[in-house]
Amino acid sequence: MYNKITAEDIAALKKIVGNENCLCGDEINEDYSHDELGGIEKMPDCLVRVQTTEEVSEVMKLAYEKTIPVTVRGSGTGLVGAAVPIMGGILLETTKMNKILELDPDTLTVTVQPGVLLMELAAFAEENDFLYPPDPGEKSATIGGNISTNAGGMRAVKYGVTRDYVRALTVVLPNGEIQQFGGKVAKNSSGYSLKDMVIGSEGTLCIICEAVLKLVPLPKHSVSLLVPFADMKSAIEAVPKIFRSKITPTAIEYMSRDTILFSESYLGKRFPDTKNDAYILLTIDGNTDAQVDADMKQLAELCLEIGALDVYIVDTEERKKSVWSARGAFLEAIKASTTEMDECDVVVPVNKVDDFIKFTHSLADEMKVRIPSFGHAGDGNLHVYICRDELGDKEWEDVLKKCFDRMYEKAEEFGGLVSGEHGIGYAKKEYLKKQYGETPIAIMQGVKAVFDPKNILNPGKICF
Repeated sequence: MYNKITAEDIAALKKIVGNENCLCGDEINEDYSHDELGGIEKMPDCLVRVQTTEEVSEVMKLAYEKTIPVTVRGSGTGLVGAAVPIMGGILLETTKMNKILELDPDTLTVTVQPGVLLMELAAFAEENDFLYPPDPGEKSATIGGNISTNAGGMRAVKYGVTRDYVRALTVVLPNGEIQQFGGKVAKNSSGYSLKDMVIGSEGTLCIICEAVLKLVPLPKHSVSLLVPFADMKSAIEAVPKIFRSKITPTAIEYMSRDTILFSESYLGKRFPDTKNDAYILLTIDGNTDAQVDADMKQLAELCLEIGALDVYIVDTEERKKSVWSARGAFLEAIKASTTEMDECDVVVPVNKVDDFIKFTHSLADEMKVRIPSFGHAGDGNLHVYICRDELGDKEWEDVLKKCFDRMYEKAEEFGGLVSGEHGIGYAKKEYLKKQYGETPIAIMQGVKAVFDPKNILNPGKICF
């Protein structure tokens, strides 16, 4: 189906990007064979580092003509194998396309290349008195990767997800053609939204080379509340009551004592409180101290009324750094606590979060494995990890499949979906097919066939 890269092809690629940006065989670091979790591995035949849209176009023209598979990669922080070149071929790395091209204060937009890191864009926006609201936990991910997975993050409760902040995309199609979808406009009802088809497509339809992103004015004040509860049920049951108070927090995160202790050990830093079994972390922002203080007091009183054991105010930079750095390290901390792990990134209705977490606890007891979790209580997106610890290869494979089958079935039973923000990639595609059924999958495959008739761009992912 696909052709192998020849010496002639390599010479042509080096002419496009330069000798130093085209690596083959043993020249390629093993890290390029996997993503953050490392459960799916395959080395590319050739690693090509691009720096311009024109280079991407020329590489794709060659790949299209020769029917060579191409997989796009940013920082490699994904968790579902979406950036793993499972068919070999070319691995197209975009991290050198890392320029912030324009800040347009009149349209409240910023134009960036796909290799800009989330933390770089966030810092740039704040320096200019703006906020880029999407806030996934992995700050070293690229913006191209965030768009490709429609990343959400902790501020999604109030501000929404990546899709809500993409105004326009400059892309290269599989045949090398350069196109722009969308524009710097606030509204658009001009036919099918091709831009929105690209968002969340995990590099299977085209290659993102520039993005025009919406910004919002930077809130002047923010404060966090760390709220301990006796158990997870009490903590999660507080969430809908908080929403009914008509205050919309920026973030509502849940965390267990065990996960916090993992993070303490990993970072070597103390968390403000670890005495209790369950916690909710709330953030409130606004443009005046008076507004934020009033909301904070109302939420604190409400939390105490509905069973919170205390309310800790996290208002200094030192306290904020302590709490949020611990929260940001949860994934790495859990990973460091075990020999291997895999993630179930489900999203369920907010009123089913507690039921799903309780189900994971009973499943852990039944399967005799550790299944720690944390997540976004405010939008029902849960990050659940199955830990291998001392299990042998066959036992681990068996336990992992059974746990995933049971958790995805339970999520569907609760009206949830397979992935909240990490995508489908290669690892979760069978669960997507099972949940969606024939017709939606056929529609997705039809869209893919129109964009990529030779199926050379990130083949074998999502619904194939």
